[in-house]
Amino acid sequence: MTAFAPKPFPWAEAMRFGFGVLRLAPREFWAMTPRELAHAIVAVRGVAAAPLDRATLDALLRRFPDRVDASGERA
Repeated sequence: MTAFAPKPFPWAEAMRFGFGVLRLAPREFWAMTPRELAHAIVAVRGVAAAPLDRATLDALLRRFPDRVDASGERA
């Protein structure tokens, strides 16, 4: 057994986007390739940003610390 197991294709999310957001008819949705659907998603939502790594998050927290008032509550 390998350490990497591919994730199954997210059909439920794809169908919600295709039918709900793009308002595709079933025939149109099922005629699309996954790559075509991916491009349609990017066209509507834009390119997804990669999540922050820990070092970048720590740098942002140092640069923009939460303000705490006298009672200890965040402002």
